[in-house]
Amino acid sequence: MTPDGLVRLVAGCALQYPGDRFHDELPRLRAALAGAPDGPAGLLGAFLDGAEELGPVELCARYSDTFDTRNRRCLYLTWWTDGDTRRRGLSLVRLKRIYRDFGLEYAGEELPDFLPVALEFAALREEAGTELLQEHRAGLELLRLALAESGSPYARVLEAVCATLPGPSPRSRAEAKALARNGPPQELVGAGSALEPFGPGIDPPQDLPADFPAALTAGFPSGRTADLPWPTTERQTA
Repeated sequence: MTPDGLVRLVAGCALQYPGDRFHDELPRLRAALAGAPDGPAGLLGAFLDGAEELGPVELCARYSDTFDTRNRRCLYLTWWTDGDTRRRGLSLVRLKRIYRDFGLEYAGEELPDFLPVALEFAALREEAGTELLQEHRAGLELLRLALAESGSPYARVLEAVCATLPGPSPRSRAEAKALARNGPPQELVGAGSALEPFGPGIDPPQDLPADFPAALTAGFPSGRTADLPWPTTERQTA
């Protein structure tokens, strides 16, 4: 797995509801960052250090206070593009199809646009995942700015995620909103679409790193193709 992939995996773990298990796995998350670029690794390492100091109960409370749709700190990507409209349902169906087209069965309980799910996909399928995150770049940057404005330690996690994407991050909400209107520059997206399915010639998906805490991943079992049914129920906690 590439260094950017490791950043995305660790960030995806950090952006899930922490519970008790998250603190148990902190040593392995830190070990995974050993192969990541210094800048994003430093940001994520600082977040992990702060999470350890807070402890499980305080971190869970901080998470619940941070992420919701009422104050525009939402972890569901299509909320930023579609809001609570009928169009959002089509976007969610498209995401499930993309994951399956690239050889990964989504078996998580969250909606498929939950940011940790997209980050895990972007780690296991880096080219297609980068394009998917670029499609939602404006929402990611607006979330990053909102977290920074609120003084949240989770801003470091979003900053690390955005550092894995091509091009500089917007410096203000106005620039991020302009990105939402116009989309990223063409040279940062590429002429062809990596999200076009490969058809029958799909390469075998990557495995997660051997020492990575798979219990903290978002919904692709061990990073391998799994003949699992779609979840019968999906919950949205935002």
